[in-house]
Amino acid sequence: TLQRRITGNTRVNTLLVSMAEDSDANRVKSSMTQLLRERRKLASADEDNFNVLDTKQLAETLSGTTKVLTMLLGAVAAVSLLVGGIGIMNIMLVSVTERTREIGLRLAIGALEREVLLQFLIEAVVLASLGGVIGIVLATGASVGLAALMDVPYLFNPGVNLLSFAFSAGIGVLFGYFPARRAARMDPIEALRHE
Repeated sequence: TLQRRITGNTRVNTLLVSMAEDSDANRVKSSMTQLLRERRKLASADEDNFNVLDTKQLAETLSGTTKVLTMLLGAVAAVSLLVGGIGIMNIMLVSVTERTREIGLRLAIGALEREVLLQFLIEAVVLASLGGVIGIVLATGASVGLAALMDVPYLFNPGVNLLSFAFSAGIGVLFGYFPARRAARMDPIEALRHE
């Protein structure tokens, strides 16, 4: 009657049934189905116009939804890493182009190719790692905020943060290698002539 007075709706959309621990879930489910079919006056040939779900089915549905969301978030993360890596590569290529004379001078006075390569690789790793640290701080802040908002405990996992940092550094190495190699293989004479 309260539902009818407040909303004007006389239909019942959901029934929650709890059972004793020693009850057989399948038997209770079939009894509920039979009772609802009788109450709704369904013939034996008619399909059910209702659903009877148990907690196992709900858990399976939730698990499937979680898997889909995990895959979706993984795809978003992969695209983000790819875009970030391309951004780092472009920044490093611009840096190599702007510092062509400096690179040529270093190579002309005896710097080894691997030293120039290492210099630019370190710069790319520092750049990517800095982005990783900023991402970890923002993600941790958002997680703490959401946990407080939803009134659930926040569980700090240092392994996840270390893995994120390692991925960031790895992206720096992977996408910084091409610009670093380009810098290391420059002809010193051509590099010194560069305007």
